[in-house]
Amino acid sequence: MSHPRRYEQSDPYLTRLREICLALPEAAEKESHGHSNFFTVKVFAVFGGVVKGDHSSTRWSQSVLVLPDLLSREAALSDDRFFVPGYYGPYGWIGLDFRADEVDWAEVADLVEQSYRNTAPARLVRQLP
Repeated sequence: MSHPRRYEQSDPYLTRLREICLALPEAAEKESHGHSNFFTVKVFAVFGGVVKGDHSSTRWSQSVLVLPDLLSREAALSDDRFFVPGYYGPYGWIGLDFRADEVDWAEVADLVEQSYRNTAPARLVRQLP
């Protein structure tokens, strides 16, 4: 069963996130479960989150899900812009709601890079500065 698309290709948040993600070594984009996913061998960022059990909710439809370092995760979760996403949260992932405040794209790039480093093969991580 395919999932309906839960984002607009022209979404300005997705456009900027796509620039950040696809600038990383061998990063690619695919649609999975109705969301835009960025990956190498494993997914390192997802555009849009869902409320577990309520997939029709648009609460976090304009957000990014990432797997940050543990200290970054703990600090982020004390900030109202961040949330524990359904399905991904138990594995250490967090979400940053783009609509919660003005987006700090340098912060987004840092979180995406942390997630990339935590999921990409070592040979690709070595290509980062």
